[in-house]
Amino acid sequence: MASAGLKPGVPVILRELEPSSEMFKQGASVRVTGTLQSYDVDSAIAVIQDGSVSLKIDTKNLRDVSFRTSSAYQFIGELLIRADNEAILQARIGRNVDGLDLNLFQQSVFIRRQYEEKLRSTRRT
Repeated sequence: MASAGLKPGVPVILRELEPSSEMFKQGASVRVTGTLQSYDVDSAIAVIQDGSVSLKIDTKNLRDVSFRTSSAYQFIGELLIRADNEAILQARIGRNVDGLDLNLFQQSVFIRRQYEEKLRSTRRT
C-alpha cells in the first residue's frame, strides 16, 4: 500500500537541477536519467552524468539493482539539498535503461511539460 505522503517523481533533466531552478527544492520528488559514472559499494553512492552535469544518488534503499559504469539508469526519489547547495537524490526506485534514446527522452519531457501547461491554462479559463 502506498504512503499518503509519497509523491510521483517529476521527470527532470539533470541540467535543470541547479540552485536557481524551480525544481531545486528540498524534498522534491523527481525522476532523473543519466549515465552511471561511478558507484561506491561502501557508501552506496552512485554518480550519474548527462553531458557536463552530474548528480549523486544515494542508493541504500534500492534492492536488486546491478550497477555497471557507462550504462544508463533512471532513478526516482527525493532531493536532499545540503547547506553548500549540493544535491543528492535519495533514490526509492532505480532501473537500468540501456537502449533508451536519452535525447529523445529529453525532448519528450519538454513536450510533456508544454502539453501540461497548455492543459492547465485551458482549465483556468
